[in-house]
Amino acid sequence: MKYVIVFLLLVIGPVVISAANYLLGERRGNWQSADRSSAGLLPNASEHPDALIRVYAARTVRWRGIFAVHSWIIVKERGAPHYTRYDYTAWGEPIRMDGFAPDGRWFGALPETIVSVDGEDAERLIPKIRWVIETYKFRAYGDYHPWPGPNSNTFVQAALDAVPELNAVLPPTAIGKDYPYDGEWYGLTPSRTGIFLNLAGYLGLKVGWVEGVELNLLGGVIGIDLRRPAIKLPAVGRVGMQLSP
Repeated sequence: MKYVIVFLLLVIGPVVISAANYLLGERRGNWQSADRSSAGLLPNASEHPDALIRVYAARTVRWRGIFAVHSWIIVKERGAPHYTRYDYTAWGEPIRMDGFAPDGRWFGALPETIVSVDGEDAERLIPKIRWVIETYKFRAYGDYHPWPGPNSNTFVQAALDAVPELNAVLPPTAIGKDYPYDGEWYGLTPSRTGIFLNLAGYLGLKVGWVEGVELNLLGGVIGIDLRRPAIKLPAVGRVGMQLSP
């Protein structure tokens, strides 16, 4: 019985904490008028000649932000005068290019840096990311599904899967990252350092050096990270060392 109680606390407790944080402190008003300006995370593109890759995540819109983040991808080739931002959204054709400021607040929520790569490494990896974006199969109107996916986090995870060299892991609040966009229900983890089991994004398990141990319950994640010590909790996210480099 005590194990059941502990388990329930690990699931329900974080949701209650995140809901209280949203209700008491993080409400961002009307989403249509919420701040989407630059958060100042990127240098002026014309003053940064090197190639660049960034992945950002920020709490999503309205009450859904209690549970989940929205993530997106930024790339810039060497010498390019501007950044290119890719989002996967619920309106229109899902793959949206340059619809928002590259490092913009997501309807008032400040972004967190998940991946940061510059220079020759970025130059080498950008074509792999662009290839995934160009060939992503869930790109038609109506393909987006908030839960269990495919959604913005499924889209970003597909790009990260194509570049295991990044050793990148989306936060536990990236609901949809475990949606099996390629149809596989078992295999190697994205980093190729472990294994996973996945039942349509509703239930799953990952065990890997880069990913840590992640139990997926209805899209939320409970787990631990030994490489960058942290506990992973649904709704709350990581408690411990942060993902950003």
